[in-house]
Amino acid sequence: MKKLAILLAMLGGAAGAQQPPADPDPGLKTLTQVCIVCRDVDACSKRWAAALGVAPPSIKTTRPGPEVKELYHGKPSTGQARIANIRLGQVTLELLEPVGPDTSWKDVLDQKGETVHHIAFAVQDVDKTVKRLESQGMPVVHQGRFDGDNGTYTYLDSARSLGVILELLHNEGPPRKQ
Repeated sequence: MKKLAILLAMLGGAAGAQQPPADPDPGLKTLTQVCIVCRDVDACSKRWAAALGVAPPSIKTTRPGPEVKELYHGKPSTGQARIANIRLGQVTLELLEPVGPDTSWKDVLDQKGETVHHIAFAVQDVDKTVKRLESQGMPVVHQGRFDGDNGTYTYLDSARSLGVILELLHNEGPPRKQ
């Protein structure tokens, strides 16, 4: 009887034991980007360049949402962004001004003002990483292809659990001819 009680206790303990976390993508170990949404990327980039003691970066406008297969909450988006990047070691400071509706960039800017929008990691297996993070309550909210059509960006709604949106960047190689 005592052996049965010990066996049942061991089985009960094993059943309730925490499973080790699924093997995370190695890209999640290296932060590659911090993005700040802003109302005027020209003015914002000048302020940041002055504060960091660097030359103001060039600014580019992304291709329209339909051209980069952009989705926001699972629906096609026409959104674009004006972007300035300042390289700081292994991390890029991305300054982003939303252009048009239906993006997480515009919604965060409207709701919180100029603030950190996301932090980004370059992942190797975006589907596996998305599945793992979704199982932790972080659904995909915004996604699309890079302007060079050589990779994807995926934003996960992780603000409640992590305090900020996560972006998963997946590069597929050199830019394709447009």
